[in-house]
Amino acid sequence: MSLDVYLMLYVDAGGPEKERIEVFWANITHNLNKMAEEAGIYNACWRPEEIGVKLAGDIAGLLEVGLTYLKARPEHFKKFDSPNGWGKYEHFVPWVEKYLEACKRFPKATIVVSR
Repeated sequence: MSLDVYLMLYVDAGGPEKERIEVFWANITHNLNKMAEEAGIYNACWRPEEIGVKLAGDIAGLLEVGLTYLKARPEHFKKFDSPNGWGKYEHFVPWVEKYLEACKRFPKATIVVSR
């Protein structure tokens, strides 16, 4: 099982409906959900709709704080590594970094998650 996050822009291309353009996609295992929870970014990543978030710019601050926590205490967060190797701190930190970078680059993009 995994989490897919997408950032989408909707543009007027002249047709009857706006066109949906994917500007970012990332996938990560659900095995990291406890680490994300401990870092305070579970809802921002897995369930943004539950915290009333629709746009990428609205979670950038949350991701930034969570990433700071992750980087400040690597040994603490490595305790949440999946025993089977699918979902480790060393995979999650770069994933959060890339997601944060995309949220900053495309703050008006709509967040779409698939769980």
